[in-house]
Amino acid sequence: MSNDVDWWRGAIIYQIYPRSFYDSNNDGIGDLAGITQRLSYVSGLGVDGIWISPFFKSPMKDFGYDISDYRDVDPIFGNNDDFDALLEKAHDLNLKVIIDLAFSHTSNEHPWFSDESKKDWYVWADAKYDKTNNRIPPNNWVSVFGGSAWEWDENREQYYFHNFLKEQPDLNFHNSDVQSEIIDICKYWLERGIDGIRLDVVNFYFHDQLLRNNPPRQSGAEFATQFEKETPYSTQQHIYDKSRPENLEFIAKLRALSNQYSGRILIGEIGDDHPYKLAQEYTNGKNHLHTSYNTHMMSGTQKTLTEDLVRVPIETFFDQCSKENNLAESARESSGWPSWAFTNHDVVRAQSRWYKPYNYNNDFSKMLIALLGCLPGTTFIFQGEELGLPETEIPFESIQDPWAKQTWPEWQGRDGCRTPMIWDNSIHCGFSQNTPWLPIPKTHHSLSIQTQNEKITSVLNFTRKFIAWRKNKPEIINGNHEFIATSNSNIINLKRYNTSNETRCMFNLSNKEIQYKGQKYAPYAIHIDGFEAS
Repeated sequence: MSNDVDWWRGAIIYQIYPRSFYDSNNDGIGDLAGITQRLSYVSGLGVDGIWISPFFKSPMKDFGYDISDYRDVDPIFGNNDDFDALLEKAHDLNLKVIIDLAFSHTSNEHPWFSDESKKDWYVWADAKYDKTNNRIPPNNWVSVFGGSAWEWDENREQYYFHNFLKEQPDLNFHNSDVQSEIIDICKYWLERGIDGIRLDVVNFYFHDQLLRNNPPRQSGAEFATQFEKETPYSTQQHIYDKSRPENLEFIAKLRALSNQYSGRILIGEIGDDHPYKLAQEYTNGKNHLHTSYNTHMMSGTQKTLTEDLVRVPIETFFDQCSKENNLAESARESSGWPSWAFTNHDVVRAQSRWYKPYNYNNDFSKMLIALLGCLPGTTFIFQGEELGLPETEIPFESIQDPWAKQTWPEWQGRDGCRTPMIWDNSIHCGFSQNTPWLPIPKTHHSLSIQTQNEKITSVLNFTRKFIAWRKNKPEIINGNHEFIATSNSNIINLKRYNTSNETRCMFNLSNKEIQYKGQKYAPYAIHIDGFEAS
């Protein structure tokens, strides 16, 4: 394995959603042993590491993001020995391993929640009463998943706070015992040999202890919602229920822990009304996160891929770095560092979000891979993205996502991006010999790994080729960048450079031929210096 402590700068990380990757015991659900068996495929892509979505014990109300035991693998996925085997195999293949820990909240079935001695480990508050003496929640905070963020508990006769499902009560990070326990959990997995931790919704850890009402959202806020229409959550400025200043103090404690282990990294998922300013704050300096996982490019409200959609977040992030640091070249190593993704387990796949719903386009998929890999920062690819998989249309009767059940039909949830991987052309596409937990659409069958391996022009083979080429381009991996103005929202002209090398990266984002500076660019054209895109 590489001993480079800064391996993560400019790395390409492959996200694995374990329920849907490979089923080794044929129960219809993917597992850790299945991941281990297929790691050679991942390594063959040329990526630097894997991020595995939660595999810990959980009632699965939110499919693993409602954890009931942070130190144990859920039996659905295997056991701790299976994880150790996965870790060993990944390291043998020179793959780093990043695990996904949701600390903002636990499951309501976690023993802590019912332990009387830990009653202050969660956020509890007395009821208020309206003019007719009806019980009402303590304030106006709302859940990301809809409805009030407060749930009444008959036994305690108080409300508890939950940013997400009512089955996901928020931890009280103002309690020093909670902080100590979270640090111990991280230490447990770092000692086990992991290379990094993705901190789910890291800016949600602390809340305002005065429980002040959130003010209404003002025009111009950048909140990245999944929905096409206004929801209660998107109508508020979330200045009291998340993104509190105390977050940075606790992150510094986590960074101090990770610094005790050479080459380990902390990645924080950040969702906020001002995501890039906050992302820079959370990654700036050597006592914060190593990198932020930014989600704005995955917003469901962004229906068209444009130059602005890509350029503005990047320039905003790095401009903020410059303002904070008055950056000289020598200061870059301690400045904020972003990570970018177009797709993950929570959003409509980019192929469908920016092309056509549930449709596939070979050239568009290739362009997305190359564009993402040329951006300054660390790159995250979600399983199936290297195949160009489009979103799956899930009938209502097959929906598993609890969020979708609350928002149907305005929003059809997250199941459509979570369907199983397409390994071969057999029944259930080689994922399992049993019926998968989510249906596999017929439109995916022709995009299997088996089929694409045999086509030199496939998206899969293009992805391998591009990543291999990129490994020898230091100016792209960890160099400077400059967007060249084009006066055309469908053209990206990006220069990546360092003191020794310069590479121009041109992309046609549209499905039409475009003429720019006397040169014709075919639909979804890729023009990168030194790279043969065909």
